Amino acid sequence: MRKISILVIFVFLIFGCKRKSIVHPTFYYWRTDYQNQKDETSYLDQFKSKSLYVRIMDVDYNTDLQQPVPISPIKFSNPLPQQVNIIPVVFLVNNIFNHLDSSQNKWLADRIANFVDAKVKQAGKQNYAELQIDCDWTKNTRDRYFNFLKKLAAHPLLKGKNISVTLRLHQVKNVITSGIPPVKKAMLMCYNMGNLRKYGNQNSILDQREMDLYLKDDLENYPLKLDVALPLFEWAVVFRKKEYAGISKRISKTQIKNKRLFKQRGKSILYDLLTDYPAAGLKRGDVIRWEEISANDLLSTSDFLSRHLKPEERNLVFYHLDSDLLKHFTNEDFYKIINNF
Repeated sequence: MRKISILVIFVFLIFGCKRKSIVHPTFYYWRTDYQNQKDETSYLDQFKSKSLYVRIMDVDYNTDLQQPVPISPIKFSNPLPQQVNIIPVVFLVNNIFNHLDSSQNKWLADRIANFVDAKVKQAGKQNYAELQIDCDWTKNTRDRYFNFLKKLAAHPLLKGKNISVTLRLHQVKNVITSGIPPVKKAMLMCYNMGNLRKYGNQNSILDQREMDLYLKDDLENYPLKLDVALPLFEWAVVFRKKEYAGISKRISKTQIKNKRLFKQRGKSILYDLLTDYPAAGLKRGDVIRWEEISANDLLSTSDFLSRHLKPEERNLVFYHLDSDLLKHFTNEDFYKIINNF
């Protein structure tokens, strides 16, 4: 009887404990000027980050020029730390692919490859191993976007390099219509998952119910290797007469707690503006939805992902490297989240 009990325990230990992933923590850098600030770079040292994901530019379609153009490309006031490799990131507005055919895709791939190569050298790096393309493609743009990725991969400057893409929740759930990008690796974007423009008390940055709905039954079977991106950011979403009016960069957490300016609706994340606020372009009666992320939110998300992701070696990327955001989390918070995987 004792031998049977030992065997049962042994089987449980083998099959009941899921193999842990090997996780490499790092950050996105999503500003238009790279400056090597000591308090931010210290996080890269602390996590022994080997790479930093750096936004190089956005690309949008210019109707006057009738072609895609770079928007707000980054400049490098300082080189990246010597011990940190760069992973350049290019954000493509999905609408681009409503205007381009296969030959224009080749032109776009050539422009991006050359632009990225020059920016990498400005960052003080002679080479890079991975280029990430960030695009929220749809059923209608899928084929042209995938064709672009193939053209990009064939470019001489990308020889021997990996191309990765970003992946939204709906693209995991609706894989038949969304398709599988022709790459080996994707970044699962675990934020901006709710309806930002919908009036209400919901947090559009991170919603566990949305993750359950879109990922629970499909994530483990997704055929690409998956890295993971988690949010650190916060923002003030403005509504006027219950209609979406944008995101205000003038409202901080300190201001939203100012009872002379705002009145919180009970324990909700909705705040009524009590007086005109010309400096922020706001009017009395506007409603601000203050959305932020807590350590408990990220712990819950990392716990969910650890149960549903295939165990493998992956990058865990926090969005983004900014001292004003990082101060809301302790080192212990970060290590708990990392170790959850």
